[in-house]
Amino acid sequence: MSYPVTVDIDVLWGDLDALGHVNNTRFFTWFESARIAAFARIGMTVDNPGAVGPILATTTCDFMQALTYPDELTVGCRIPRVGNTSFGMEYAIWRRGNPDDRVAKGSGVIVLVNYKTGEKVRVPDDIRAAIDALSQ
Repeated sequence: MSYPVTVDIDVLWGDLDALGHVNNTRFFTWFESARIAAFARIGMTVDNPGAVGPILATTTCDFMQALTYPDELTVGCRIPRVGNTSFGMEYAIWRRGNPDDRVAKGSGVIVLVNYKTGEKVRVPDDIRAAIDALSQ
């Protein structure tokens, strides 16, 4: 399965930690950038959410290679499964132009909630259809 949503990222000098490689927290920020791009592709707005919206319930990252300045990367995102009130996301980071040179992979679970009540809500049919179309 490919990654239908991609975002290009340039490693910045400020992304490095005292050990001279990219700090682990940056990977989660890059996953977030791909996640927000995927939300836009499926019609889920997050810049001015209404009463219902996404909450990141869990996220993981497997670090496969150290990164340094000035690495150039691509972050891929896909949505492999949709449940009743949630959907899963998978991420991969690779060196730009070389999808076989993976540097990290990760996952996340997004739960849709009513922001006023805090209760989970069913993933709407239009979002389900958009996720299906994205995966084609």
